[in-house]
Amino acid sequence: MEADPDYSHNQINPTGATEPKTTRDKLIYLSFSNRVKLHKLTHLTDYYATTTSDDDLSSSSSGGFQRSSSSSHTNPLEDNPFYHPSHSHGFYITPSDVVLRHIVYDYQHQPSSASATSLDDDDADAAAYHRAGPRRQIFFQASSTKAAIVTCGGLCPGLNTVVREIVLGLRDLYGVRQIFGIKAGYRGFYSKELEPLQLNPKLVHNWHKNGGTILQTSRGGFHLQNIVDAIQHRGYNQLYIVGGDGTMRGAVEIFHEICRRKLNIAVTGIPKTVDNDVGIIDRSFGFQTAVEMAQQAISAAHVEAESAVNGIGLVKLMGRSTGHIALHATLSSRDVDCCIIPEIPFYLEGKGGLFEFLEKRLRENGHAVLVVAEGAGQDYMRRRVGMDRINEDDAQNQKQEDISIRAAGGGRDESGNPVFLDVGQWLKSELNKWWRREHPNELFTVKYIDPTYMIRAVPANATDNLYCTLVAHSAIHGVMAGYTGFVSGPVNGNCAYIPLEEVAKAKNEVDTKDHKWAWVRSVTNQPDFQTKS
Repeated sequence: MEADPDYSHNQINPTGATEPKTTRDKLIYLSFSNRVKLHKLTHLTDYYATTTSDDDLSSSSSGGFQRSSSSSHTNPLEDNPFYHPSHSHGFYITPSDVVLRHIVYDYQHQPSSASATSLDDDDADAAAYHRAGPRRQIFFQASSTKAAIVTCGGLCPGLNTVVREIVLGLRDLYGVRQIFGIKAGYRGFYSKELEPLQLNPKLVHNWHKNGGTILQTSRGGFHLQNIVDAIQHRGYNQLYIVGGDGTMRGAVEIFHEICRRKLNIAVTGIPKTVDNDVGIIDRSFGFQTAVEMAQQAISAAHVEAESAVNGIGLVKLMGRSTGHIALHATLSSRDVDCCIIPEIPFYLEGKGGLFEFLEKRLRENGHAVLVVAEGAGQDYMRRRVGMDRINEDDAQNQKQEDISIRAAGGGRDESGNPVFLDVGQWLKSELNKWWRREHPNELFTVKYIDPTYMIRAVPANATDNLYCTLVAHSAIHGVMAGYTGFVSGPVNGNCAYIPLEEVAKAKNEVDTKDHKWAWVRSVTNQPDFQTKS
């Protein structure tokens, strides 16, 4: 009986010799559920309507520029000599182009009826987002577009690059001329002392070479009604809001208020956080620069520790709620003996504690390097600082350190973030007290390095500069098409438009059960802090 070529491993040729099956025959065809939840984007036409014709476009004090909700215009990229979109298949993004949130599946797993309902959840495996990029038809015309760009919160490498690329993208791709920078964060919208800065390609040409933000920034100053009133009064109809999680929460409120007033104003957020703690997107701009700069601090700590008898180099890195910088810097450096992050509770004394580990490492190598994220151990510190009483013998040496540690914690800053205790200073103090107690006659040195402001203030590196261009241009394409209330960012390597509210809520914490954290522990041989007796 002749073998069926679809199921045999080899095929028979007329001469009787066997030959391998073709590549096509070796393929395994997988069948996935077709239940994909596409996260809808808001379009200005969903709530904004006017009877004003395209020929009667004008600025209006009641909400920016009036426009027919049914109007659409040919994308000016059609006539751009550098793109030639008409001759490039797939240049324009269609409504059916989506990006899956998760791309790793167990194809043999059949979802149960219970798990099928989880598609209503934000974390459903089958979630998808609209792909970012230029649309064939756009909503805004250059002549009637007035854009505002604002940077809020702390500094981050790449802020100036993002602003520069928004300006150049609006001008060069779409011909927009009215582009304004809002100074000093959210308060710059309504403050009488802070006039908007009109931006153009010549002005921003070299901005990407500078750290910080030339537009200036600040925390707080968020007064919703004042902000939206000022936006409406000045006639802005595009808002590009660059900031961290607190800024994104503010952007959500601005978006909702604009929708409530039915204003013809598109809002987009560009998430900025050195910590890489913004959820859903692969990473945020500035993160790779921060990891690169953290290497210099770790290298300096290693040199200091290695040059002392029983030397410990202690480096505090940014990471309020997540330890991504500390984790990636540890893996990149290979000089780190212990990495402490907010996602893993730790303790100092007893079996499996930090002191036991460091004593062993000092006996073996004569030095150690300890990296800690700023948000690590906050609950543990509060218990210890609250319970500890300074011994009379230690009073003169420890009083000032303990006062500064306590003063650093408690309350909230102007952005609404909790003010943390200084884990770096606290660890330095605890390490010195431990060694004096256990080894009073032996030399010991702790060299403490906090490179926070050095890292925040540098220009973006090449990788982050490229990333900033991508997210800035993606945001422009979405806004010009009339989408609003979204964030542009990479999801599994493809830029997508994600509803602003989802990004404002999502967190990107280190998964301590995945291979990357296991890699950290295999590199450092540090304890898991789970075996305290």
